[in-house]
Amino acid sequence: MSYLEWAESQLAELELLSSMFPTQEELEVTDQVALAELRAYVEGSAPRDSPPSSRPHFLIKQKLDTGSTEMTDVILSCAYTSEYPSVLPEITIRCASLNRAQQTQLHADLSAYLIGNFQGEVCVLSAVNWVKENLHLFINRSLSTAPAPKKEFASPRSRSQEVFSRLWIYSHHIYNKAKRKNILEWSKELGLSGFSMPGKPGIVCVEGSQSACEEFWSRVKVLTWKKIMIRHREDIPLDHQGEDSRNVESIDCLRKFSGFEEAVFDPHGNRGNHMDLGQLYQFLNEKGCCDVFQIYFGIEGR
Repeated sequence: MSYLEWAESQLAELELLSSMFPTQEELEVTDQVALAELRAYVEGSAPRDSPPSSRPHFLIKQKLDTGSTEMTDVILSCAYTSEYPSVLPEITIRCASLNRAQQTQLHADLSAYLIGNFQGEVCVLSAVNWVKENLHLFINRSLSTAPAPKKEFASPRSRSQEVFSRLWIYSHHIYNKAKRKNILEWSKELGLSGFSMPGKPGIVCVEGSQSACEEFWSRVKVLTWKKIMIRHREDIPLDHQGEDSRNVESIDCLRKFSGFEEAVFDPHGNRGNHMDLGQLYQFLNEKGCCDVFQIYFGIEGR
């Protein structure tokens, strides 16, 4: 399919969703400019040499009966990729009745369902129906057998098992605003430092306790990506010899980044989605991790 055919499918699905969810309390298009650009591209009133740079993002809001005394509020946050429906849309489910483990499993199962049944087809309405039919299973699922979450600071005995991790994540691209916001918010929530570089390719580095890094990765990887992987990882066991020992290694002293930020390096290209890799190399060099540049790109930076 061509970009125009993909765009036509996207616009047709949005019009169908608008007819099924006619009020803003049910369907909210959060970026009207992106929708207008998509419509102009399909109708031919805008140049067709390249697809619109902005992508439609919308919220589908539902009140579902999950067996509790009150209806459960659920929001499906949806964003189209340029190649949708050949590539799955980015769908995030928000529901206050789900804890983090339930939400992670829900996203994983929904992604598996869509990949197995709707690859190459529009699927947002099918995703809504699947959530309607299955949400109660996740809310009511017993987590009594789930292992207790690891605590970063516990007794000296448990602290001796702590591991500091640094994950270097590669994505084919990172464009979507909602996804970029998730990366920033989740890293802050989990106490991780590092950076994310949007554009094509997309790069994310997170560092901190191993349990927090793994939790971050479990959330990120279940989002819809064209391609995402951990390109490289560093795991360093912490050597706790005593409360007052100078040799005690801590997570903070191993960090190479003081906080978490979105780093942009002179974006260029027709869509402004390519970063200056020379500036990226200098940034990594200043942080003392320039060797990872060759791991990402197969060449030595300069």
